[in-house]
Amino acid sequence: MSWLMIFVLAAILLIPVILEVQRKPMDARARENAPGQFAELPQGITHYQWFGPQRGPLLVCVHGLTSPSFVWRRMVPGLALMGFRVLTYDHYGRGYSDRPRGLQDRLFFQRHLNDLLEHQGVADQKFTIMGYSMGGAIAACYAAAHPERVTRVILLAPAGMMQLATGAIKVIRDVPILGDWIMRATYPATLRKGIREEGDDEMGALQENELSYRGFLSAVLSSIRGVVAKTQEDEHLFLAKQGIPLLAIWGSTDSVIPLSCKDTLQTWNPNAVQHVVDGAGHGVTYTHPDAILAHIAEAIKTD
Repeated sequence: MSWLMIFVLAAILLIPVILEVQRKPMDARARENAPGQFAELPQGITHYQWFGPQRGPLLVCVHGLTSPSFVWRRMVPGLALMGFRVLTYDHYGRGYSDRPRGLQDRLFFQRHLNDLLEHQGVADQKFTIMGYSMGGAIAACYAAAHPERVTRVILLAPAGMMQLATGAIKVIRDVPILGDWIMRATYPATLRKGIREEGDDEMGALQENELSYRGFLSAVLSSIRGVVAKTQEDEHLFLAKQGIPLLAIWGSTDSVIPLSCKDTLQTWNPNAVQHVVDGAGHGVTYTHPDAILAHIAEAIKTD
C-alpha cells in the first residue's frame, strides 16, 4: 500500500471525527433564545417547560431518540385544555440539555427524570407518563421501576417491542470503534432522509438543527446501545400484572416502528387499550396531534 493510499484512508477515517469537533457546543450562547427554564441537575443542565394549570394532574412527556421536547409542541395546548399540568424536558444530548458522557441505559434515563422531578418539587406526586418512540421504552421502564408513582402509561409509536438485530444497526450497536465510525459517518444522512419522508418543514428544520451541535450523535449512539436495542417484555408483563392502565397509539404507515409491534404489545399486555391512526407515520405526535388527543380524552373519561 502506497503512502498516498494510507493518507487517503486516514483522511476518510478522520472525516467524521473532524466534523464532530467542528459542530457547535451546547452552551449559554446556544441557549440564549431557548423557551422554558433550565435546571442544574447532578448529571448536567436540563432544559424543561411547564404547561397547563398549576393544580392539574401531572403528566410527564418523554421524547424519543432524536427529537427533543419540541416534538410535543402541537400536543401540549390540547393536553393543557384537558386540565393536565404538563412537564416536557430534553434528554441529555438533545435539545438544550447538556451532553454528559457515558452509557444512556434505562437507569440513566430513570435517574434523569427522578432528578428533574425532585428539583421541581413534585417527586411525591403520582403522574401519568407519556412516551414517544424511544420515550415509550423509557416510560415503560420507569413505570415498571416505580409503579407506585405512575397512574397511567401512554405510549405513542413506542419502541421496545422488537430487537435491532440486523444490518448496519447491529454493527453500530455491537461493535466498538467500527460501530462508532459507521454511526458518525452515515447517521446524519439517514436522519435527514427520514426527516424528508415525514414532509413537515417546521419540525424537519428543528430536527435537522440537532445535527449542528456537538454530542448529539454520541448521545443517540449511546441510547441505541443502552435502550433502543433491547425489548421491554419483562416491563410490560409486570405492568399488566400490576393493572396499571396503558394506552398505546400507533401510526398505520410508520416505517420506524412497524405496526406489527401492536400485536406484540397485545400479547404481553392483553388489557392495553390500543388505537391506530390512519395515514400517520412515525411523526404521529406532530402530524396527527388531534387524533392522539381525542384518544387520550376518551381514555381519561373513566378516571
